[in-house]
Amino acid sequence: MGSLDVVPYWQVNCPPHEWTVECPPFLASLNEKDRRIVGTPDSAFQVLTWEEVCTIIQENRLEAFQRIPSELRRYKAFTFKLAKQYGSIASFILQERLRWEAPIQARGRPFQYADDIKILWNDWPYGLDKKVVHLVVWTKFELKANQVNGDLTEEARAEIDAFVTKTFRSRVPAENVMWFKNWAALKSIHAVEHFHVMMYDPDPEFIREVTNGDVPQCAKADL
Repeated sequence: MGSLDVVPYWQVNCPPHEWTVECPPFLASLNEKDRRIVGTPDSAFQVLTWEEVCTIIQENRLEAFQRIPSELRRYKAFTFKLAKQYGSIASFILQERLRWEAPIQARGRPFQYADDIKILWNDWPYGLDKKVVHLVVWTKFELKANQVNGDLTEEARAEIDAFVTKTFRSRVPAENVMWFKNWAALKSIHAVEHFHVMMYDPDPEFIREVTNGDVPQCAKADL
């Protein structure tokens, strides 16, 4: 009979010559959801279509966004390395990605000044249709939330939507632009305020312009 051995989750999506007997430290403390994802073959993962992306955001089911298993593995290795080097992921974001000095202080009211905002690629995007562009809008100012449930206030939501309309919907068809702000439980970076913008099939030149030529870490990280 053939072998019934089950490959440990940390060996999935790895060529045999990279297998390790012990779980690598960057995967040792994964929660149950991430362990399940990392242990799923890439071939069994289905990327989300733009229609599915829109539905997830409209229904506020943000937990449905997941990275491709092998990319989640790379992300965990990358953030593990950065945490040791910089002390925290937030410190890396501030020092290397945003080039902002702590403590962060806004120059003016929300969205009043361009230098209080920076738009960058999402360094480690979810498993989406390749035509979907995922950016992160980082802000020096607070995006006010309701103290009762943590949701954005109506004022903050209106301010973000106005900014998205001015910045993105003016260059991309409105039906091809969506934005969301992660719940606190899903945020990977808590120290710096930010929200997410997703667009379907935007002009690459516009993306270069709005991100000032930014390149996501996943495209250049050597792990």
